[in-house]
Amino acid sequence: MFKDCLEELFLSVGEDPKREGLINTPKRVKALWADLMAGYKDDPREILNSTVLAPTRGLVVLQNIEFYSVCEHHLLPFFGRISVGYLPDSKIVGLGAIVRLVECFSRRLQIQERLGAQIAKGLQECLEPKGVGVFCVAKHLCIAMQGVQKQESVLKTSCRLGVFEEPSVYAEFLQSLNVPV
Repeated sequence: MFKDCLEELFLSVGEDPKREGLINTPKRVKALWADLMAGYKDDPREILNSTVLAPTRGLVVLQNIEFYSVCEHHLLPFFGRISVGYLPDSKIVGLGAIVRLVECFSRRLQIQERLGAQIAKGLQECLEPKGVGVFCVAKHLCIAMQGVQKQESVLKTSCRLGVFEEPSVYAEFLQSLNVPV
């Protein structure tokens, strides 16, 4: 089925699916998409199960986590950096777990606005912090390559839960990222 779909695509753009350079393309594309969509196999709760009880005060921020995702509207990549902050109550988590959580949700068909919300919700549910903030900056190839073709455009989104909805807490988070408030 996958091979048939790609052959139909090749034919629709005037290519010969039996041409030497395209013969193995369906296998390569299938393996590529398995990697790009690996996040569907991950369970956010399992990723964050390394929480520890550690009373702490103050904001925890992990800045500029690189990510790559695929837009569900055009099947083109978007990529950028995500910064995650939370105000712990009684649990914290290893930094690697936060990175893996970003990977879990970014390695799915996605839109940027939902990506940030899923990360924030996952942290909120598993760590039960006082609040969570996620700030994402990304470049979308659907805007750069087709339609309006604006290569320098970036989309910035944020999600705020709990005390991060308070302007002072959110401002502290943005200032820690060097984002003008």
